[in-house]
Amino acid sequence: MTAPEATTTQTTPATTTMTVNGTPLTTVGPHTSTLDALRDHGLTGSKEGCAEGECGACAVMVARPDTGSDEGSGAASGTRWVPVNACLVPAAALDGQEIVTAEGLAGTATAPQTTRNATDLHPVQEEMARAGGSQCGYCTPGFICSMAAEYYRPEPEQPFDLHSLSGNLCRCTGYRPIRDAALALGTPTDDDRLAARRQDPAPAAAHTDITAVTPAGDRARYRRPATLDEALDILRDEPDATVVAGATDHGVLVNIRGDRPGNVLAVDRLPELRGIHRTADHIDIGAAQTLSEIERALGREIPLLGQLLPQFASRLIRNSATLGGNLGTGSPIGDTPPALLALEASLLLVSADGEREVALADYFTGYRQSVRRADELIAAVRVPVPVQPVTAFHKIAKRRFDDISSVAVGYAVTLTDGVVEKARIGLGGVAATPLRAYATEQLLEGSAWDSATVARAAATLRAEGTPMSDHRASSAYRTAVLGTSVERFFTETQEAQGTKEGVRS
Repeated sequence: MTAPEATTTQTTPATTTMTVNGTPLTTVGPHTSTLDALRDHGLTGSKEGCAEGECGACAVMVARPDTGSDEGSGAASGTRWVPVNACLVPAAALDGQEIVTAEGLAGTATAPQTTRNATDLHPVQEEMARAGGSQCGYCTPGFICSMAAEYYRPEPEQPFDLHSLSGNLCRCTGYRPIRDAALALGTPTDDDRLAARRQDPAPAAAHTDITAVTPAGDRARYRRPATLDEALDILRDEPDATVVAGATDHGVLVNIRGDRPGNVLAVDRLPELRGIHRTADHIDIGAAQTLSEIERALGREIPLLGQLLPQFASRLIRNSATLGGNLGTGSPIGDTPPALLALEASLLLVSADGEREVALADYFTGYRQSVRRADELIAAVRVPVPVQPVTAFHKIAKRRFDDISSVAVGYAVTLTDGVVEKARIGLGGVAATPLRAYATEQLLEGSAWDSATVARAAATLRAEGTPMSDHRASSAYRTAVLGTSVERFFTETQEAQGTKEGVRS
């Protein structure tokens, strides 16, 4: 696989250097978060609220390559300002990158940084102040950065997307004035420096190698190789290496559990793991492509992904999280496996010895276990095309957005003259691994798509898996939800066709 982004050959043996609000900032330590690095240098606007990426108080903007609507499949034409959770992203991951914090927005609309006045406000800040969108103020800098990134969206003719703020939490329940401020925003002026910055290329990913001594006296290392071959050689020779992509899981483990892996291998910007590539019979999605990039590029082309991705965590998380990372953890409650199982996806696994393709249905072997060897990386997810025309993704959780699934179900069905010609169903949250609902698929195929068939399918689907009880849901609830899910899917298909049961349009 190839990708548009080139990497530099610079190696920094002990420090990370970022450009923050136009000024170089240097920090030391493989496990230092971007948030801590900023605050250590007096940039205290970004706050730590949850340390898990759920509240958005730490949000900052990062300059990322923008390849247009078809993310990652062509040369980057400019820069996209992307908000991310500074509490999760290691500072080392932003080596050589450009960052803007809430402090750095002031004056950027009209004045060069050297002549800014401390009282100058960015248009987003002005609207938030005018609408009364700041109450206690703790969450405000994060909201400002997420809102500013959407303000600088590449498609200014499109309305402001309020879901761009879905990863920001206001504990004072001040959402109405925050929403009013967002909807009142216009478009950047011609002399806005951050808007003009979008026309130039984003910084290339630095070839980073940082080693430091931890407070406990151990040595910790963070590396971003320049090429996939280099990464695979490291995995072959150092099987203890911890592979990290978007760090949305890794950052939580570092913050909450106190994990301090001694050998971190970053693969999130490897060119060979990025990009979306099409052939006549499949689409390969780079394992290091972020979920936001996939959402923009494939949300319409693969409707099931278009239904899934807006429900995956929040925009802030999707801006960093990768498909390979979500599958690599092997979690039985990950949101992407049920949809990808329904799409009959396979994984391309690469090592220094070569590449192999494994069907996703055969990938998971146990709780957080898979057939992937320690020396292998997920290079891409392969989705056969054309995809089945009737799809749905049902995520059952306590909140509609920014939550972990209790149960997730992906459907991909072909209906011909009122008969189920083909059915694929992926399940999550009902067993130690994500799984295909083979018995239900077999029952549906060749049967009339009517209420009698759906009743039998609901009974069969409730028997699939071995759900357990935990703090999210009981096993009985998970079992019941499976049955109601297929009934809901049937209703959705009938409504979409504009017909009543048994009457074809």
